[in-house]
Amino acid sequence: MGSLLQATVDKIGPVSAAWRIKARKHLDNLAIPPGSLGELLDLAEQLAAIGECLTPSVRNKAVVTMAADHGVVEEGVSAFPREVTLQMVANFIAGGAAINVLAAVAGARVVVVDMGVGVDLDSSFAEKVRFCKVDYGTRNMAKGPAMSREQAVKSLETGIEIAGRLVDEGVELLATGDMGIGNTTPSSAILAAITGRSVREVTGRGTGICDDALENKIRVIERALSINNPDPEDPVDVLAKVGGFEIGGIAGLILGAACHRRPVVVDGFISSAGALLAKKLAPASMDYMICGHQSLEYGHRFMLEELGLKPLLNLNLRLGEGTGAVLAMNIVESAAQVIGKMLTFEDAGVCRNS
Repeated sequence: MGSLLQATVDKIGPVSAAWRIKARKHLDNLAIPPGSLGELLDLAEQLAAIGECLTPSVRNKAVVTMAADHGVVEEGVSAFPREVTLQMVANFIAGGAAINVLAAVAGARVVVVDMGVGVDLDSSFAEKVRFCKVDYGTRNMAKGPAMSREQAVKSLETGIEIAGRLVDEGVELLATGDMGIGNTTPSSAILAAITGRSVREVTGRGTGICDDALENKIRVIERALSINNPDPEDPVDVLAKVGGFEIGGIAGLILGAACHRRPVVVDGFISSAGALLAKKLAPASMDYMICGHQSLEYGHRFMLEELGLKPLLNLNLRLGEGTGAVLAMNIVESAAQVIGKMLTFEDAGVCRNS
């Protein structure tokens, strides 16, 4: 384990139980019928406990969209060629993608990171992309490890570093996003490796592949797991054997957020694969995660069960990019405003039964 990764994992602790109690007592005294705002109150409690403050702020938001290519695409696991990764990154930079539109609604900036796009991006993109390329895409995991252990650590530590920089820039709420043609394949492989569930049970259609292509995808993942034999108790080994650079970056971003005591909204299937790795590396990082939505991708519900997270939204999304996470950001901000601005019965002069 790299020195930064180890130091980060060692620093992550659970949120304060005392602050959870303090926050809950305050919420119970708000001038509303007890529990009438439902799970929004649970989220408000989490935010207050993370920030150790009864007026948590999440106004300064950023979604980090990690991009990388995957060697396993050569096995025919996606409906799109890997060149689409680069084309979509260009669309993010131009501001014309779904993530740009939805992030603007949420008041969040979009941070695009080249973790492993298969070609060099144009230098003119320098002001709009963070160049953190680990390699020009992973190797084909159906023929051997997707990356070296050193590369796995580098991808994790890159995510940690990005989280730290964004916190230094004043970001109060982070969200995860992804772009990488073929990346539902390593995400399903990570889920199967960590949980022991069958590949068939956790593998979906990704970009909308046909029945024959789905059967091929299942066989490819089964072959990758058989050839590489990732150790489910070693998340770095799982990432190296069957993961992706952007998935490692997402896991690192989550760890970095937890280390800096910032809430992080986890997007869909790909981001939750990163969250599984983060949980394995630092179980207490779970306290800082907020599940933005449940993806239509079949295996996502198993990921959420493993993580113990309940999604804020279920809109049958399966795009990635961070779209589900930014859609949930306004709910997160609403929770912060509820605990930070609503009056208690006493402050509002409202009588209640004794």
